[in-house]
Amino acid sequence: MKFLVTGVAGFIGFHVTQNLLNAGHEVIGLDNLNNCNQDIHLKTARLTINSDYMGFSFQKVDISDHAKMREVFQSNSVQRVIHLAAQTGVRYSLQNPMAYTDANLVGHLNILECCRYSDVEHVLYASSSSIYGLNRKMPFCVDDDTTHPISIYAATKKANELMSHAYSHLYGTPTTGLRFFTVYGPWGRQDMALFKFTQAILSGKRIDIYNYGQMQRDFTYIDDIVQSIMVLHNAIPKVNPDWTVEGGRTASSSAPYQVFNIGNGHPVTLMNYIEALEDALGIVADKNMLPMQPGDIISTSSDNSDLVKIMGYQPYTEIQEGVRCFVKWYKDFYQIQ
Repeated sequence: MKFLVTGVAGFIGFHVTQNLLNAGHEVIGLDNLNNCNQDIHLKTARLTINSDYMGFSFQKVDISDHAKMREVFQSNSVQRVIHLAAQTGVRYSLQNPMAYTDANLVGHLNILECCRYSDVEHVLYASSSSIYGLNRKMPFCVDDDTTHPISIYAATKKANELMSHAYSHLYGTPTTGLRFFTVYGPWGRQDMALFKFTQAILSGKRIDIYNYGQMQRDFTYIDDIVQSIMVLHNAIPKVNPDWTVEGGRTASSSAPYQVFNIGNGHPVTLMNYIEALEDALGIVADKNMLPMQPGDIISTSSDNSDLVKIMGYQPYTEIQEGVRCFVKWYKDFYQIQ
């Protein structure tokens, strides 16, 4: 099949594209190649690897540019869309909230509007565990309340789900939201904790640990994310005339719309995460214990029961194994002995 993958030079986009290409699919990759939160060198390195595949083509396009996005869809018979491009990061959204408007709101709307006029079978898009906001019930279930986000980033992701439902209802566009839980692994984002901690520890610098280490995350290895997407792109939601707001689940609809959690399902404390990194590096980190940051969620935990029903198993990579794989990649990529 022919896939359109946005954010193709990003962390998840790179891995998803590689798996699609290895499975024999054709991929049109879009990315604006900005350097926000990431070194452009890392993005171009990811892009270079996928460019070696015969079935891959790349276009430097900003998804907020409606005219260019329309050209992409008009000139390509795209069958399925995996929309992963976004302005990421909870903390950066506190510093520069306007940066999230174009990519996360206008860009997402452009994707939906272009799909509306194309024969796209299925649109999968990145949502986030951040949308659970003030919810304290663990684990987070896809039917839990998500109307109280605590960051602008989370609010834009909630808006993406709402816009997707509107297009599924109005135009019959099948959409699937993917609520990712703290993704990590080789080729990861430089603004994420594992990358920053590794860089600091190897440089002999102190690492900042917020809420005095009293945090828990459902850290999810990249291979588990990709495996889930490779299954879910075939799980196309259908119209369900029997569904009602009063009696139906919030993660589905009468429209061809659905939402899934994609998490490890085995949350660990931040301090245990750091211990796994210290073990992989063979270095004890110098720690700077700090208070809670605005916009952060204290704990996340994913209820993956809907995902397990479709996949037939629980994707699960042990944190020690995942961190070791990241450290090996990091040392190889940056040529560190």
